[in-house]
Amino acid sequence: MSETLSNIVRDNDRVSPAASLHVEVIADLVCPFCYIGKRRFDDALKAVQGPRQVSWYPYQLNPDIPAAGLPFDVYLTMRFGSPANVDPVLEYLNGEGEELGIEFRFDKIRHVPNTLIVHQLMQLAETLGKNQSAIAEDLLSAFFEQGRNIGEKDVLIDIAGAHGIGAQEVLKAVDSEQIKQLVLTREAQVRSSGLAGVPGFLINRRLLVAGAQETEIIVNAFDRAMFGEDTDQLPSPLLH
Repeated sequence: MSETLSNIVRDNDRVSPAASLHVEVIADLVCPFCYIGKRRFDDALKAVQGPRQVSWYPYQLNPDIPAAGLPFDVYLTMRFGSPANVDPVLEYLNGEGEELGIEFRFDKIRHVPNTLIVHQLMQLAETLGKNQSAIAEDLLSAFFEQGRNIGEKDVLIDIAGAHGIGAQEVLKAVDSEQIKQLVLTREAQVRSSGLAGVPGFLINRRLLVAGAQETEIIVNAFDRAMFGEDTDQLPSPLLH
């Protein structure tokens, strides 16, 4: 594991001693593999009996996308090329999602946003001590199952409101240059580590599970990080 990635939570004094679990989830909220990975991660957490803590790190799949985002069809063409390349990917995601209770509705998605302000909302949630995983679940569902544009402030206000975050707090956060720079700095730490795709799950500052791995792989990584051998090797290769 690179020194930079191992350091991104070094100053986090909320981590408990041995036999506890702390996971930094590295993800983007318009990444379908992150939705799949989160569901498998949630299932893996059910196997953890001791204390556990989960927080989220920002990562933009498309940092150069225009601030206003792109139409979904334009985005797919830019990312995958012809429909012949797109269709197998969407079919695979639909099948994987169905097994996990995710109803991907790519037919409803009209717009792919620039997700910087989405990560600014997630940063606000961390600052306020809110459940970031629950908010991430709602953001992923809103985008992939409901076709909502989570890059719109009104949508973020609606989702955040369900978690006790007021509209003015959201507007202040997404318009804050300070929070924006904090998000970009945290993302830059991840990128400089060499992580080239998401999701990633950094476990107890020791192990990184890269990609939307099967639940049993994540559980095994939990065991290794909490009780197992002292190793910095990745349990799995990057998927994408």
